[in-house]
Amino acid sequence: MVMDIREQAAAACRELCEKAGLRKGQILVVGCSSSEICGSKIGSSSSPETAEAVFSGIYEILQEKGIYLAAQCCEHLNRALIVEQEAVTDREIVNVVPQPKAGGSFATAAYRHFRHPVAVEEIRADGGIDIGSTLIGMHLKRVAVPVRLDNNRIGQACVTAARVRPKFIGGERACYDEKMK
Repeated sequence: MVMDIREQAAAACRELCEKAGLRKGQILVVGCSSSEICGSKIGSSSSPETAEAVFSGIYEILQEKGIYLAAQCCEHLNRALIVEQEAVTDREIVNVVPQPKAGGSFATAAYRHFRHPVAVEEIRADGGIDIGSTLIGMHLKRVAVPVRLDNNRIGQACVTAARVRPKFIGGERACYDEKMK
């Protein structure tokens, strides 16, 4: 089952990177409920082994592409993020180390495997994967656009994905004025 979960996570990540056009140096935020993956209620039965499988599947894909991973902690740590220090040189670092039941198993896996892990309270990511309804939207740049994945389940958890696009500024009036010139 762990290998299936790893493969499902890798497939979802690969598909999002392709559909969203994510590029080297960009940031992908991932929220992950290992409880939901295993078929339990979110936050009820954290599974480090499951989180490690998801992390390794996603991280391998992102490493190949040069994309940074921001691992969202659970609500006990106010959804702080664990990320490589080099990805957030302009952000204020906070002092916290996630644990499976205080931060979440996925964020704990990221903290263990990153070269120079740091925690930040917020980030503006270029895309995101939400595994098990963990609510990552607060960490995406504006404007977030849903990406429909064929690989939309990891274990028992639903997977929702998003990319971002630049804001449209000007509205209909600006378009009308351009046409009149």
